[in-house]
Amino acid sequence: MKTTPHIPVLYREVVHAFAPCEQGIIIDCTLGYGGHTSLLLEANTHRSVIGIDQDATAIEFSTQRLQSYGNRIEIRQGRFSRVMHELLNEKKESICGVLADIGVSSLQLDVRERGFSYESECLDMRMDPQSSLSAYEVVNSYSQGDLERILREYGEVTNARSVAQTIVAKRPFESAKELSNAIFHLMPKGKKIHPSTLVMQAIRIEVNDELGELTRLLDAIETSDVAQLRVGIITFHSLEDRIVKQRFTQWAKECICPDEAMRCTCGKNHSIGTIVTKKPLSAQDDELRANSRSRSAKLRVFEIQR
Repeated sequence: MKTTPHIPVLYREVVHAFAPCEQGIIIDCTLGYGGHTSLLLEANTHRSVIGIDQDATAIEFSTQRLQSYGNRIEIRQGRFSRVMHELLNEKKESICGVLADIGVSSLQLDVRERGFSYESECLDMRMDPQSSLSAYEVVNSYSQGDLERILREYGEVTNARSVAQTIVAKRPFESAKELSNAIFHLMPKGKKIHPSTLVMQAIRIEVNDELGELTRLLDAIETSDVAQLRVGIITFHSLEDRIVKQRFTQWAKECICPDEAMRCTCGKNHSIGTIVTKKPLSAQDDELRANSRSRSAKLRVFEIQR
């Protein structure tokens, strides 16, 4: 594998999950720095990949990194939910797989100028630097009630009210580091992650509408008329994993009658495929040792057969 600033998580599991896609196009909805895409291209020379990303830096890097694959790689810029909808219409006869890694890349976390880290000297967190909403607006202009909501819902912060009160009382904030220091004393200690991580995570999810993007991606796949499609979704957050689990369960159901119905009247023919992974796949021990960020990654796989 070529040198990359981003280590792809669950790399073995992803290659194995898409092994049945022997020919055709796999869409990598979250191209990033090309880690998963390069592995998928190397694993089978008869397939191609269309990579999607909204980050211009990632696209510039991956365009250079993946150029040796020639016409087997195509890269498109934009939000994956929108581009995915277009591709499912344009290339529905050739698409055999869809991969989405719903997380922030290592380089975005490590480059402090992007504002994702609690040590950053700015408040940004936009995956697309052209987007209008940044962490600065969320932290400094959201009401205490809205801050409490996103901290509780997106970060599962147990003392969300106290944290929101502190943010409102001490703002404005100019940097993630300043924010982290202001709330550090309120965060539970003794965990493997930095005490401010969940707060930063909640703000990042709000800024990038990550749960909305995931839902729209699943909607696009569900409403497409692609006959056979393998779908693999990697999540890092319990809310994301719940959305994927519930949607896959819904897709696999033959009967859609209400639970209180005395007998089935729907015909029991509503399933669009089968769940491949009854339980989500997680990183193996050697990967956990090499890449600590893989510890919360979960991969769920679904096979659509209409």
